[in-house]
Amino acid sequence: IIAFIVVNEFCERFSYYGMKAVLTLYFIRYLHWNENLSTAVYHAFSGLCYFTPILGAIIADSWLGKFKTIIYLSIVYVIGHVIKSVGAIPDVGDSTTHVALSVLGLVLIAFGTGGIKPCVAAFGGDQFEEEHIDERRKFFSIFYMSINAGSVLSTIITPILRGDVQCFGGDCYALAFGVPAALMVVALVVFIAGSGLYEKTPPQGNVLLNVCKCIGFAISNRWKRPRNSPKRQHWLDWAEEKYSKRLIQEIKMVLRVLLLYIPLPMFWALFDQQGSRWTLQATRMNMDFMLNALLILVFVPIFDMGVYPLVGLCRIKLTPLRKMATGMILAALAFCAATVVEVNVVVSKSSELYSPITARDHFCWWKSAKSDPGVAHHLPVFSLQDSEQLTWRKTVDVQPNNVHIAWQVPQYVLITAGEVMFSITGLEFSYSQAPASMKSVLQAGWLLTVAFGNVIVLIVAEGAGLEQWTEFVLFAALLVGVSIIFSIMAYFYTYVDPDQLDKEFRDENKDNMDDLKKDKKEQESMGMKDVPKQTKI
Repeated sequence: IIAFIVVNEFCERFSYYGMKAVLTLYFIRYLHWNENLSTAVYHAFSGLCYFTPILGAIIADSWLGKFKTIIYLSIVYVIGHVIKSVGAIPDVGDSTTHVALSVLGLVLIAFGTGGIKPCVAAFGGDQFEEEHIDERRKFFSIFYMSINAGSVLSTIITPILRGDVQCFGGDCYALAFGVPAALMVVALVVFIAGSGLYEKTPPQGNVLLNVCKCIGFAISNRWKRPRNSPKRQHWLDWAEEKYSKRLIQEIKMVLRVLLLYIPLPMFWALFDQQGSRWTLQATRMNMDFMLNALLILVFVPIFDMGVYPLVGLCRIKLTPLRKMATGMILAALAFCAATVVEVNVVVSKSSELYSPITARDHFCWWKSAKSDPGVAHHLPVFSLQDSEQLTWRKTVDVQPNNVHIAWQVPQYVLITAGEVMFSITGLEFSYSQAPASMKSVLQAGWLLTVAFGNVIVLIVAEGAGLEQWTEFVLFAALLVGVSIIFSIMAYFYTYVDPDQLDKEFRDENKDNMDDLKKDKKEQESMGMKDVPKQTKI
């Protein structure tokens, strides 16, 4: 059964990351947008992909169920890919048509990928009985391996399809987008093929909505009460009139973790620029360079089996929150390394001047060419200086440079190490600190930190107007400041054991049941005394 789900996830991730790998270059070279607009739209799309999971979770839990939600939103996903691919065909309409189709396709893709994001993994977990814990753990390991495998292959293959395959007289973006579209069709077909084997749980109500209702009732109830009302230990306790103590206690635990999430978007603001600013930086060095997907597969076992055990042998206690803070610092250092590369790229720019040549005829001639930003194009210009001499200059619309692509390796190594310590540890920490019924709420909160991180980049790219190296320094400085704040918050955080909460309420329920049984026996014994003696016939 799980083979259908794993193959579906592999194809879907190939589809998403493959399309995204060439998206920024498509904006600049095909739609002829400038770098700031391209970066802003790229991060607006990424942010929307991480806002829509909340909508998908609500639809699945409250209305359609996980299976139907995955089917219907995957169809939306495929339609978005097809529209996006058609928009990349030069013969289809004019530039306005291309922009309209591209934007429409991206919106549909965002709703598709975001909507199924919280459903697929949970649907896979539903296929196992409660006692099959080891089997479920193995499934999730294989599941996340398929995500990384799809990401790695797509970020290698789709740039090759774009650059090495020529169609319509230039780079073949239609093919680079078309192949991910085909993989999404395969993902949908494979998932439907296993329909008869799946365990399909019906919608059971949305926990996120219940949490929001409980919080809203607590605030409303407290606001309506007079000022002289007896104080309660926590503001959420004002919801006790309507909601159970267990639910209120679970929400308290979740809110403590969500409070720690507040500084986290800044990490994602830096991390997600690998697909925008860093891609443009690599392009200015005339290279397409996607190293993160490869390094993540190497770094995860290295950290789990090498780095963390060695740190433990040194008697240094690496708590999850300390790992996350360290990951944030590594991301800031990665942007410092990116700043060095950017400065070298700027310094290395140069132009060439050809020696003048003499011509008897008097004329001026300019040969122009349609240029691709990021690629050095030489435009011969003849200008008349005097009656006997013609000067031939070679101008360049985007200056070449001699900075080697290997200069980008340190920043990718640092950002990937930061991702391992921050992202993977953060998910583990969130799940360990949340009750079983609230894990979906924390998952939604975690995805929202990614969304808000992309919003930060969008604001800076469109509003700051800084030079690229200055922008990198700004982001690095902001993340250092945020990591200090996060470290202080982490210092005062007290780790909890959700299992202890289960035990506490289980014991409380047991005591209540014992009291009920005792009261019932007393009532029965009292009732027997009141029964009149029977008369013999």
